[in-house]
Amino acid sequence: MLELLNELPQYFMEGAIRSLDGFRRGLSDCYPMEDDPPPNNPYSVIYEGGKVRLRHYRARGLVRRETPLLMVYALIKRPFILDLMPGRSVVETMINSGFEVYMIDWIPPSRADSWRGFDAYVNQDIDNAVRAVQLREGVEQISLLGYCFGGMLSTMYTALHQDVIKNFIPLTLPLDMSVREIPLNSLLDRITDETLDLITKVYGNCPASIMKAGFTSMSPVHHALDKYVGLYRNKQSKGYAEMFDLFEHWMNNDVPLAGQIFRELANDIGKKNLLAQSRFVAGGNRVELKDINCPVLNVVAQWDDVVDPKSSLPFIDLISSRDKANVVFPTGHVGAVVSSAAQKKLWPQVATWLGDHDA
Repeated sequence: MLELLNELPQYFMEGAIRSLDGFRRGLSDCYPMEDDPPPNNPYSVIYEGGKVRLRHYRARGLVRRETPLLMVYALIKRPFILDLMPGRSVVETMINSGFEVYMIDWIPPSRADSWRGFDAYVNQDIDNAVRAVQLREGVEQISLLGYCFGGMLSTMYTALHQDVIKNFIPLTLPLDMSVREIPLNSLLDRITDETLDLITKVYGNCPASIMKAGFTSMSPVHHALDKYVGLYRNKQSKGYAEMFDLFEHWMNNDVPLAGQIFRELANDIGKKNLLAQSRFVAGGNRVELKDINCPVLNVVAQWDDVVDPKSSLPFIDLISSRDKANVVFPTGHVGAVVSSAAQKKLWPQVATWLGDHDA
């Protein structure tokens, strides 16, 4: 215990430097994407347009699947958490299972992009990415996987463009925003229209520093102390220190959120809960959840402290799919993609499900 107390100041100092560096990046109008760590698995960029840079990871393994998989990540952090390191990579599991994997690497918005709302990101950017995958692979339908905020974007896209989606996997989907167990949802109630207008008038977009403050407030003890105790206790474990550094890098890589989508997220989805009620409108079209009729595997993290499971679980009751299921895995929000248990059990299960629905 004494040794831990002696080493904690060093850990705190290193954490403070990371946080300050992340804050500096968050104030930049042209967010420095080159700050990402080197990729764990090689990829090529096959399309760039709007706010999308589309990555392609080539399939490996003995069996090549017919249906490509497009991953849609959240807008508010960098996507390397899905391909963190060997043995801790969703991308790696999928390409080793024979899937051609594509990932949307969102280009952070500048002030000139403050007009961008859900319509632009869903009906333009994701739609263009899907078309790029269709053309490259010579297919009419793809499988779609969306993580957290990316799951919300993917849900909207699937409801509005069901004909091109063969299988859909929402992962830790924030859907029912009437669930108030998560502090961030309660925080939205306290953001007035005047505050939203002030933020977007001053900055154009919602600065990354504000997004980071919201996430830090959800688990302040973990951000301040618990993670360093965990690092100390596991510092001799093979690969743990490397994973900790990569994870901290990701935690401090918050990205600005375009002004219009920030307003829509706070008001229409956060406060009014329009998406869960099939009343949200994107591009003049109502997002009707019942229009989703493809096979759906809804992956929920049992101990999620970012998206409460009760916010995700109702999804399959609101869609028309006959082939649908909830998978509740005993992990947290980020553990669902980086924990060793998820890599050994959850993602092979997801790959098997996709394989069964490939033909």
